[in-house]
Amino acid sequence: MPPITFTDADFQGMDHEQDDPMVIILEIKNFAVKKVLIDQGSLVDILYWATYQKLQLPTKAMIPYDEPIYGFSGEKLYTRGYIDLHTLFCEGHQTKTIPICYLVVDAHTSYNVLLGRPSLNKL
Repeated sequence: MPPITFTDADFQGMDHEQDDPMVIILEIKNFAVKKVLIDQGSLVDILYWATYQKLQLPTKAMIPYDEPIYGFSGEKLYTRGYIDLHTLFCEGHQTKTIPICYLVVDAHTSYNVLLGRPSLNKL
């Protein structure tokens, strides 16, 4: 695989002095999923319930799991289950598809997906 590199052109519209979060676009089930947060501190890959519904995935496709997790500020977040989905990462002609086991979380957020260490390590 070729190395992933960033140039000055990748930083358009950003303040170079800020530590802005990395937000990307993925393809899941032939849908372009925008507002995907990269979080190197997360131990799980999260697919938010609202996004799950928009992807038109059947509820029965999930493996049930109902243990809560705790969010950034310590709030309790309710889970619905796990689902394995092939996820496409692409930039121009370079693409890579990996299977990701997403924890489906019922929480209000401005993001659609949170990618943590499991998927980053696979990439």
